[in-house]
Amino acid sequence: MRMRKKPNLIPRMEACSDIWIREPEALRGRWKELYPEAREVRLEVGCGKGKFTAETAAAEPDILLLAMERVPEAMVMAMEKVKAAGLTNVFFIGEDVAKAAEFFAPGEIDLLYINFCDPWPHKKHAPRRLTHAGFLKLYQQIMRPGSEIHFKTDNAGLFEFSLEQFTACGFPLRNVTRDLHKDGPVGIMTGYEEKFYQLGTPICRLEAICPETQEVSP
Repeated sequence: MRMRKKPNLIPRMEACSDIWIREPEALRGRWKELYPEAREVRLEVGCGKGKFTAETAAAEPDILLLAMERVPEAMVMAMEKVKAAGLTNVFFIGEDVAKAAEFFAPGEIDLLYINFCDPWPHKKHAPRRLTHAGFLKLYQQIMRPGSEIHFKTDNAGLFEFSLEQFTACGFPLRNVTRDLHKDGPVGIMTGYEEKFYQLGTPICRLEAICPETQEVSP
């Protein structure tokens, strides 16, 4: 995500220091301590400006939602949105998901969201796609077996690629659709998703179940 530099970025980030986790590795295996009443610990990969983040946390106050975003200019907007809503069950991690195993213990995540990630359309960049087998192996390290990945994209090519990757990695799939909002809005949308919906762009979505093993087909 490329964004213009935000004025007063550092002071704005500091104003959100109570929900900004600067040393996530220190909480590995202990995330639930941030919100002991949580029935689930969920991870959103690339939360952007935080519309989905804030609305999901507000709708389910009994979950702990951890939002990862490596672009500070986006993350500060998401943090400000959460603070303005008075939410206490959301915390932010300004790191790349590639380091997730350093931050989360095995089985610590109960549900993982991947919403509208960069499609990296060139074939040589396929390993950078967040649904590439390399990332799926990483997610398996931190997710509870039987937990779910919810993936949405407007990019049909990325969706077909992702279907192949999930299948190759042994993730059972359900609720697969290539036009989620065909009969009207479904679920909480991201900011991008709202724009796509208004333009009539089909939204693809699937739910993948984390398998018991971490073996990946060659």
